[in-house]
Amino acid sequence: MLNELVAMSNRYGANPDYVLAGGGNTSWKDEQYLYVKASGTALADIAAEGFVKMDRAALNRIFTHEYPEDSQAREAAVLRDMLLACCNDIKTGAECSEATEPRRRRPSVEALVHTLMPQAYVLHVHPARVNGMTCGRDGPAACARLFPQAMWVPQIMPGYILAKEVFARMTPGTRVIFLENHGVFIGGDTVEEIDAFVNALEATLSIEKTNIRLCGGNSQALDLIPAVRALAAEGGICVFRPQPSVSPDVSPAVTPDHMVYCHDEALYLEHSSELGNAIEEYRARNYRLPKIICLKGCGIFACGRSKKEADIAMAVFLDAIAIYEHAKGFGGAKPMDGWLVREINHWEVEHYRKNISLAAPGFPKRLKDKIAIITGGAQGFGLGLAEAMADQGAYVTIADINGEGAQAAAANINRQLGAGRAMGYQVDVTDEAQVKALVENVVLEYGGLDIFVSNAGIVRSGGVCDFELSDFELSAKVNYAAYFLCVKHAARIMKQQNQYSPGWTDIIQVNSKSGLEGSNRNFAYAGSKFGGLGLTQSFALELAGHRIKVNSICPGNFLDGPLWCDPENGLFVQYLHAGKVPGAKTVEDVKRAYEAKVPMNRGCTVEDVARALFYVVEQQYETGQAIPVTGGQVMLK
Repeated sequence: MLNELVAMSNRYGANPDYVLAGGGNTSWKDEQYLYVKASGTALADIAAEGFVKMDRAALNRIFTHEYPEDSQAREAAVLRDMLLACCNDIKTGAECSEATEPRRRRPSVEALVHTLMPQAYVLHVHPARVNGMTCGRDGPAACARLFPQAMWVPQIMPGYILAKEVFARMTPGTRVIFLENHGVFIGGDTVEEIDAFVNALEATLSIEKTNIRLCGGNSQALDLIPAVRALAAEGGICVFRPQPSVSPDVSPAVTPDHMVYCHDEALYLEHSSELGNAIEEYRARNYRLPKIICLKGCGIFACGRSKKEADIAMAVFLDAIAIYEHAKGFGGAKPMDGWLVREINHWEVEHYRKNISLAAPGFPKRLKDKIAIITGGAQGFGLGLAEAMADQGAYVTIADINGEGAQAAAANINRQLGAGRAMGYQVDVTDEAQVKALVENVVLEYGGLDIFVSNAGIVRSGGVCDFELSDFELSAKVNYAAYFLCVKHAARIMKQQNQYSPGWTDIIQVNSKSGLEGSNRNFAYAGSKFGGLGLTQSFALELAGHRIKVNSICPGNFLDGPLWCDPENGLFVQYLHAGKVPGAKTVEDVKRAYEAKVPMNRGCTVEDVARALFYVVEQQYETGQAIPVTGGQVMLK
């Protein structure tokens, strides 16, 4: 039965029409035990161990126990008794004991309602189409007409108070409970029964999914989002969605779940010039910063300490908009009453759930919350640097002409470090429109730009008398002109961002040891890299006054990377055919000859370059430099 519960939970949890931000909960029970979702656990990927096993007899005693009248003391006592009702890990099958130390993993706050419902399976969700009715002014009358056998519970504090109300009104035939300004509980003796009622529920409400139209506003948002990030997200993450016509009537206090992730009030602006004063007034009024800011004619900004938090706030607020649209068929939407908003704002349970669901892995802090772009990031040095930056806490956009490779690399980082940590993007760095779009899309998705790594490059080698002009021009276009395009569009955003933020931002070119000294039969590459260092020094002089550092890193040969090792177009093959290594007859001969050039007797690695990159970002008194990472092969004079 537990396997069926997991499958049902995953199916509904993965559907954003039913579950947002890991909300909702499910359970299965027999006469003795209740298996209910742990608080803060996401239904979409919950496994058997994500459910808490609880003694139903211990839970039932809670309903007849006398608790303190003070709300905080009462909730603390109820929580203690619920934790005492938790059994040992469900995999062990060990029995419960009140003498056992309560488990740290909390059951869902609504576990008491789950045990009261007589059916084996229970699904508790908050679909916008259902909440159009539960949050509608005519909701109670509509429920009585459309679902006469269902229980309707008026606005009430979730958790113990809700459970006591259900306890007083529960009958053996109760299969559905609608909670005003909250959601719905559905019980069934089989999963199929629950699915059948969900289908009937949607058919009865006869409300099509609301399509939230996204349009316009990006240009104005690009001017504003760095300020929003600095003033409201306090250097965290800010995401934007174009939505010019959000009604100021839409309140996140439409349900407890929306309040948890969006606060109980959004900030609405008529004009962008109001931003700074409006945020300060909001803080003075609410003792905290806004999570949601709506600018008329532009769209929605959602702020968070992390990308995950900002994305969830945006998704939940868009769901609130959908509820308001659905509620038009039920007399219009109404938010929760003020007394309930105040209670939930101070409810420890919801703060706990939010903190658990938003918990991020423990990243090292060297690049914590930095927003970064790296070009040429789908393979080789670029891929390794992207992974290293993400591992050190940065949000990394991997840009590459190989869009599929960039997306695959980003997906792999997200699997390891969590959703939103990386994004893949296809771009030809020699196309100015594409570079501009890359920067702007990253800014709208994350809220700014802290690090731009210009890494994309190309190598064409050969003797001067036989070299094609087209190959020479391509080398200059990719290695030299594209660097200018990247700096041009990154610097525009950074200059604007740094008006609001006191720190420094970084533009870093991955150059080469060939930018420090000439390279035999590799003049096109070396010349473009020499030119790149001239750009770095010139950009550094121009941009230092805007708190933008510009530096180059000059790696030695990455002898184990695809640039060198590719069996068809790698440099070992090119150099062998070009006769660059006298006497070399095989690729291995070429490789050994290049290793012998290095005093440290090895090629450069990604880790070597990553250390230099971290140094450049952390060092606040270094700009216009060409930092060699060559193992001593090339030394500065």
